Amino acid sequence: MGVIPLTEAPSIHPSFPPSLLAGSSEGLTEVFAALGEAIDAVRAAARPTGPIPAGAPADVLLSAAQALGPARLPAEGLGGKAALQLLATTLTEHGIDLSHPRAAAHLQPPSLAVAVAADALASATNASLDTYDSGPSAIAVERWLIGVLIDLAGLGKRADGVLTPGGSLSNLLGLLLARDAAALRRGLNARQDGVAALPGPVVFCSELAHFSVQRACAALGLGEAAVHPVPTDERRRMRPEALAAALAALTPDQTPLAVVATAGTTDFGSIDPLPQIAEIAADRGIWMHVDAAYGFGALFSERLAGRLAGLELADSVTLDLHKIGWQPAATSVLLVSDTSAFTALDREVAYLNPTDDSEAGYDGLLGRSLQTTRRPDAVKAAATFLTHGRTGMGRMVEICHDLARYAEHRILEEPELELVAPAELTTVVFRYRGGDPADSDRLNGALRRRLLESGSALIGRTEVRSGGPGSPQRVCLKFTLLNPTATADDIDGLVDAVLDAGRACVRLTEESAA
Repeated sequence: MGVIPLTEAPSIHPSFPPSLLAGSSEGLTEVFAALGEAIDAVRAAARPTGPIPAGAPADVLLSAAQALGPARLPAEGLGGKAALQLLATTLTEHGIDLSHPRAAAHLQPPSLAVAVAADALASATNASLDTYDSGPSAIAVERWLIGVLIDLAGLGKRADGVLTPGGSLSNLLGLLLARDAAALRRGLNARQDGVAALPGPVVFCSELAHFSVQRACAALGLGEAAVHPVPTDERRRMRPEALAAALAALTPDQTPLAVVATAGTTDFGSIDPLPQIAEIAADRGIWMHVDAAYGFGALFSERLAGRLAGLELADSVTLDLHKIGWQPAATSVLLVSDTSAFTALDREVAYLNPTDDSEAGYDGLLGRSLQTTRRPDAVKAAATFLTHGRTGMGRMVEICHDLARYAEHRILEEPELELVAPAELTTVVFRYRGGDPADSDRLNGALRRRLLESGSALIGRTEVRSGGPGSPQRVCLKFTLLNPTATADDIDGLVDAVLDAGRACVRLTEESAA
């Protein structure tokens, strides 16, 4: 085969000690010793007093970069201890503290301690999920976790699922499967022949659906114009009658691929009426995908689980355990109601899964994912479920929901604040009224930036239409409450910080006008 033989044996450098590699017993000992030293560095670091470092963004980023030194690979390393201590100090002094009770900006929770420890174990093995001989125990853990989530969602015996690198990728995979299913119904093979033969593809979703739906359609060759937003009601849920009317208005040269329902919109936590949407989709033979990246976690709580009634009727479901699940990112999952949906992803690759190996049971999960190498993200979630059980997980969900309801109550009590959207799950949207209504958008944006620069509080920002269709979008503030150790007193402190920042911004405006 054209191989040039060596004329003499190559010289070999002296080997490294076994403790260099995390997978060995000596290496695991080294891993946790090194983590202990990094934790000591975290304890000794000058942690910010708030959830985020104080200062202008450019100054904070420059300070963090300078702490690491020149941006070039050093000729000689620092050694593991010094390197970890440097990084631990940098991450602590210049980074975000999601465990701080005033960290309330995004669907980005503090990670559970057991999940972080389990994730370190998973990283130490460096297993992959594509083939049996890349990580048999990791495959077993993911299959166990998928079974748990299928049971929680009530999807049935033919259901299946896979972990993905994030909710946007789960939505992409769900719509890919929907596209292929729609093509097959027309006797086409979109994966083999492309989407050009698929006439007028259309995907329906709520006008408040996550932007990843448009991104997915662009990536799948359907185009963002394939997305048809459906109006929402006063509770910010998709209107089933509007969906039915939009489907009825389709022309013969249009192909409905999927209806995407949202169970937990990013800003409001609103949940589309899943049973009614499922009925409409089933009547037309259209794939129903539910983006429950945010809302799925409500199923942990017996008190809140009823809000997701109808989820079991979906063809595919996105869920993010790095939202309501308290996992290190990313821990997203796509569930499907029928395992045959993954058939289009099947691949036989000689060096990975030859047929005779697969028939003998030496098979992995290559045929369930767009990825080949895939890390064992299920390990951290499995550790969490085994540690806390549904009761513990449900209690955490309910605490965060109750904190959001308390924040809603506190906002309603403050004349300077206006409640825009009440708490459906764990988010609350509101505005600072200020003095001049015409200046309120600028004021609310400045208020949030003032809190960020002070480092005293981390809250979210969004835009909400203030009236009916055609009315202007107004800048709003948002609490996203995902810290189960926070208290009502912490919410009071958060609201007080908003009020103080708002008053300071008003004073500055008045002084500059004078």
